[in-house]
Amino acid sequence: MALKKFKPTTPGQRFKIISAFDDITTDRPEKSLLASAKNSGGRNNNGKMTIRNIGGGHKQKYRIIDFKRDKENIPGIVKTVEYDPNRTARIALVNYVDGEKRYIVAPNGIKVGQEINAGLGVAPNVGNALYLSEIPFGTVVHNIELRPGQGAKMARSAGSYAQLMSRDGKYAILKLPSGETRMILQTCKATIGIVSNIDHSLEKSGKAGRSRWLGRRPRVRGVVMNPVDHPMGGGEGRATGGHPRSRKGIPAKGYKTRSKKSASDKYIVERRKK
Repeated sequence: MALKKFKPTTPGQRFKIISAFDDITTDRPEKSLLASAKNSGGRNNNGKMTIRNIGGGHKQKYRIIDFKRDKENIPGIVKTVEYDPNRTARIALVNYVDGEKRYIVAPNGIKVGQEINAGLGVAPNVGNALYLSEIPFGTVVHNIELRPGQGAKMARSAGSYAQLMSRDGKYAILKLPSGETRMILQTCKATIGIVSNIDHSLEKSGKAGRSRWLGRRPRVRGVVMNPVDHPMGGGEGRATGGHPRSRKGIPAKGYKTRSKKSASDKYIVERRKK
């Protein structure tokens, strides 16, 4: 996947670096796998704004993604690789031999015409979904389940992956994108490979308008607000407002918000790096 840089013919083009979209094979999604997506504008059921900086943007349809990969030992052929407005990664349309079509999160390097599969006894090739008990040590995986049959919850965004380090009893030990090492049941599934669109983090929109197209409204810093609006507001001139904190007063840097009674603590072997 390549990035595209532009000549500075306008101020918006000067720093613009976006995907070349050369990995995408079609701009027409599969109609049977589309669902309507309602824009909330950050409002709840009473019309009250509960999340700021959201609203507008282009109208989008949701693509129904198969995160469970529960079509076991039924081979499928990759038909297209597509852009998905709802996620940073690319998605791939898979046509199974029994006639069903499904979208999956496309791994990096997947090609149209490639055969993929899922289940027990499947080869650990890119795009195949295997149980953690059958994946070789050192393999990089994505779309990892936390509970058997739940569907993928971890390592789903562009360029992310985890690595299978070892097995201990009924658990597999994975090193996650955050640097955390964690135990996950071997009966959970994961997909081989790295998530596609690995250069996503290097993109630069170039202008505020591209953020508006994505439904992101301007974000105002707390420091420039009044004391009534933010704990860091007020003061004369460019006062920094003391310690950085959220609008609700929770410190922003170094303050641990994770519950000490969190049930998943016992599965974490090593914490994420600071």
